[in-house]
Amino acid sequence: MAKRASPTPRPNETAKAGTSGLGGRLRAARLKAGVSVRELARRIAVSASLISQIENDKAMPSVGTLFAIANELGLVVDALFKTGAGRAARRKAEPILRRSDRRVIHLGTGVRWERLSRDSDDEVEFLYVVYDVGGASCEADTLFRHGGQEYGYVLSGRLGIQIGSKRYALGPGDSLSFDAQTPHRLWTIGDQPAIAIFTILRRSDDPRHRPPPGVFNLA
Repeated sequence: MAKRASPTPRPNETAKAGTSGLGGRLRAARLKAGVSVRELARRIAVSASLISQIENDKAMPSVGTLFAIANELGLVVDALFKTGAGRAARRKAEPILRRSDRRVIHLGTGVRWERLSRDSDDEVEFLYVVYDVGGASCEADTLFRHGGQEYGYVLSGRLGIQIGSKRYALGPGDSLSFDAQTPHRLWTIGDQPAIAIFTILRRSDDPRHRPPPGVFNLA
């Protein structure tokens, strides 16, 4: 059975930091929630120094770590793509989002998210995701989970996914859908980046879509 990961930084999470201001938004959310760095680190089973590095934009979280932080602080990941527009403003906004205007988050372990919706939505995440060569959502010996039903469509390259104990390989034109509270991991197969469109759908009235966050060791 998978065990919760020990509180140690994952290698690529201490790589060069992104420039998206993600760390500052996570810090603001943590302070608003009244949670200390050490307490947040304890809850999601990482080191306090890693949380501090992420908040100071000196390290990039993996996909799994970002979901764990967001869930613990009561956030949806889509809200971390800062826009400042509320629901009223969104109704008046143009329906088109140009490629040059996409909000981007660079994550550890070789993954880049680009939001395809103009503004944040508490129940839907709509993402263009690039997995670099060797990129993965979390380290090879771990799986992670989060709330929602996840849908994906591979545009190019080859993408591996493990859902629970089963592994699959996907190529261009292949699609997938699964309950994202099942521990899972995604990674690039081969020597070309993998690019896919992902949608994560949450229903606020469905308690299954807010499971305890987690990154789990397979050992």
